[in-house]
Amino acid sequence: MSNDLIESALARGLDTKAVVMGTDVLGRTGGLFAELFPGARAVMVDDGNTWAVAGAAVQASLASAGIAMDDPIIYPASPALFADDKAVEDLRARLAGTDAVAVSVAAGSLNDITKLASHLVGRSYLNVCTAASVDGYTSFGAAITWGGVKSTQECPAPRGVVVPLDVMAGAPARMTATGYGDLIEKIPAGADWIVADELGLDPIDDDVWGMVQGPLRDALGDPAGLAAGEVPAIAKLAQGLIMSGLAMQVFASSRPASGAGHYFSHQWEMEGYGRDWDPPLTHGFKVGLGTVAMCALYEKVLELDLTGLDVDARLATWPTPAQDEARVTALQPIPVIRESALRQSALKYVPRAQARARLELIRRQWPSIRTRVAAQVLPARVVEQMLREVGAVCHPGQIGVSLEGLRVKYYQGQTMRARYTVLDLLEEAGLLNRLVDGLFAPGGYWYERGEASR
Repeated sequence: MSNDLIESALARGLDTKAVVMGTDVLGRTGGLFAELFPGARAVMVDDGNTWAVAGAAVQASLASAGIAMDDPIIYPASPALFADDKAVEDLRARLAGTDAVAVSVAAGSLNDITKLASHLVGRSYLNVCTAASVDGYTSFGAAITWGGVKSTQECPAPRGVVVPLDVMAGAPARMTATGYGDLIEKIPAGADWIVADELGLDPIDDDVWGMVQGPLRDALGDPAGLAAGEVPAIAKLAQGLIMSGLAMQVFASSRPASGAGHYFSHQWEMEGYGRDWDPPLTHGFKVGLGTVAMCALYEKVLELDLTGLDVDARLATWPTPAQDEARVTALQPIPVIRESALRQSALKYVPRAQARARLELIRRQWPSIRTRVAAQVLPARVVEQMLREVGAVCHPGQIGVSLEGLRVKYYQGQTMRARYTVLDLLEEAGLLNRLVDGLFAPGGYWYERGEASR
């Protein structure tokens, strides 16, 4: 496959200077390390699974390139390492005892841990991907649960990335499916960015938009091939994931690749839901379900005509700061989540004195919002089928979540981040309750699917 898109992105002078993608490329790791870190020592960071599939080949490549190496750091294969402050501190302490540059042979969590730990000791690092499971390989920042709060910790992306498509194609099918779930959320995330752009809150960068949305549909286009581990399908998915990460580097934010669908996952992760399962419930499975949830909501949003929004009536019920704080508090019973949600919600609260201007802007821009969003989103049934075909989660019953448990995630998700999404527009317009409740009422998307997985 052509890597022209990736090379064009790298030309923008990013943290990541080189991406080597293809089959049989593990042997190029040593040469890439020598090029990017001349004269440096290396220390491999693996877990038992990644060592088994790629560790020896990477070690041999580094040795053949004359790279001096510390003994590898190999975490247990099970239980899976959780990306939190404890894991970061453990690896930071290990790296602080050497001057070696880390080479993470890793999937998502271990790569994020290595990314942040390397930054904390003042070094860059090199990543060897082992599964098409996440877009964070090349992203700015690391997704870490810090002090119990899921957040993006600021740190540079790896200086170099090796993307061995044959290794990724041989990864467990659930790893590929979780990467698919992570990537498909870029569809409603793009719609959320359109909403924020139309309201002048977060203008779209056309180049960055194209980096994510340009290859997106093609990357998602062969779920059956991905489920079968076919290399051409894996190559397209991997390219989509890598480009998404590079876009986040350019934008220095996850905005281009993360919308309200991700907030369902953030809430579950901060609650610890599925963390102790064997295997653990993956980020991408939760995000995929969040994608279906948001696409179902967007279908109802597109039925609205907000050019007739009664601004005066909404202003009459506009919440005071204390009332908004009480709403968030009631939604978030877990203290550490509640504290974060209160901070994030306060950042985007619109005082009543400014609310008229916001509501009138929504009313004025609605025709454009609806036209652009309609061109961006997919029907929830289509997304559900794509996720089902790749082997990802597409119904809450598959992960033991009731319909009521899913329903409350719409409201909790609205409190998770200060970043503006369609959930905020609906809350401001006084319509969030009506639309969400409709999804679970007779005739609604989730009502029709019932409690059981199908």
